Formats: sequence, structure tokens, C-alpha cells
Amino acid sequence: MPLMKRNGAVCWVPRDSKKQLVIWFGWFIGIMLVFLCWQSISAKTMWVFAADAPEQLRLMLMRMFPPKLEYMDKLWKPLWDTLNIATLGTLLGVIIAVPVASAAALNTTPSKRLVRPLAMVILVSSRSVNSLIWAILLVTIVGPGILAGIIAIALRSIGFVGKLLYEAIEEIDKTQVEAVTATGAAPAQVFSYGIVPQIMPAFAGISLYRWDINIRESTILGYVGAGGIGLNLSSSLSILAWSQVSLILIAVLITVVASEWISARVRSRLI
Repeated sequence: MPLMKRNGAVCWVPRDSKKQLVIWFGWFIGIMLVFLCWQSISAKTMWVFAADAPEQLRLMLMRMFPPKLEYMDKLWKPLWDTLNIATLGTLLGVIIAVPVASAAALNTTPSKRLVRPLAMVILVSSRSVNSLIWAILLVTIVGPGILAGIIAIALRSIGFVGKLLYEAIEEIDKTQVEAVTATGAAPAQVFSYGIVPQIMPAFAGISLYRWDINIRESTILGYVGAGGIGLNLSSSLSILAWSQVSLILIAVLITVVASEWISARVRSRLI
């Protein structure tokens, strides 16, 4: 029964019987879905191996430590490649996302019936495919290497940056745009002086946030041949070199933490 106020006093009010039945039916459906999912997972799980998981984890950690520090000499270039993939991919994605976001926003699109739906399709298509899937496709198309990783990161970034940016454009103060338009400014000038100053803080924050995410994602693209430190991780795992794997994971962790710190500092300066 929901709580309601009557004459300043809080009291319990019984629900309508139909609403109560709908609520109970919703709970029943939810519980049945959880039960069926658990039943399906249990049927496909080998519980003998699951029971042995703690022991296997202990043995793996024993093999991973201490890390093989001398292997670090072979990780500097892959780490640098990973940063380049994330940075150049983010830059390319942002450059493409800006006009797409402008075409998708209701208050800046040239055509709500033709251009905006096309821009929305681009944004949705970009977000619906993971960067790892993009990398697998691009390795097949352009061959293995850093270029495939950069394009994969860019294609994934277009949808993320474009969606948040077009929402920021739609939320701007219209009075500033009207004031610039009243001066007789051209459409390009209206956009530059009436819209851009309002969305710049959001644009900077979105771009830095995406760059931070892309550094995390670019660390595994090499696993499918798209360059970066993921290639070293794949080769180390294939030969069960656990001391090298632990060093790679530590290097990735330090890189991600450093990028998070840099991103936070730059964002605090710009916003």
C-alpha cells in the first residue's frame, strides 16, 4: 500500500485491485526470467571446474609474481603505439562527429526529414558495434597494424561523441542564437558565435572522456592484430608466460591511471 498525505497526516492507502494484480504479475514474470536464465546457465556450466577455480587462481597468481621486469624493454614501443592509437583515433572520431552531431541536432540540422535521420543512423551504427569488432573487420580490410586500430577507435568514437554533442547542441540557450541572428549574421557566423561558445565546455569534457575510454579500449585491440600492447599480451598468453602477462597488466594499469589523472587535470582547466 502506498503512503499518502491526508490533512497533513501520513497514512496508508490501499491500492486498486487491478494495479496490485499488475504489480504481482510483473514480479512473477521477473522472477521466472531470473529462474530460467539461471537454469540455462547452470545447464551449460561445468561445476567441477568452477569448484576448482580458487585453486587455479592461486596457482596462476604464483606464476605471475614476481613480474619479469626485464621484459619491460620490449613494451615501451607497444605502449607508445597504444597511446597513438587512442589519441589519433579520438581526434579522427571527434573531427567526424562534430558535423554529424550538428546534422543530428533538431535546432541545427539542414533537414529534419532527410539529413537528420541519416545522421542518426550514423551515430547509432557507430555505437552499436564494439571497437574490438570494428578492429577485427578493419584488420581484414586494411591489414594488421596501427592503422586498423586508429580507424576502429575513430569509428567507435563517432557515435559516442556525436550523441552527447548533439544533445548538448539541442540544450543551448536560444536567446543567444536569436541575438546573433538579429545582427544579420550568416548561418556559419550564427553557429560560430551563437552555438560554439555554449557547447565548448561540454565538447571539451566529452572529448577528454572519450580519449580516456579509448586508452582502455586500445590496450586490447592488438589482441586481434590492430597494433598496440594487446599483441604482446596475446603472445604472452599463448606461451603461458605469466610473469610477462603480469608485467603487461601492471603497465596497462599505470597507463590508464596516468591518463585518468591527465584527463581530470585538463578537464578542470578547460571547464
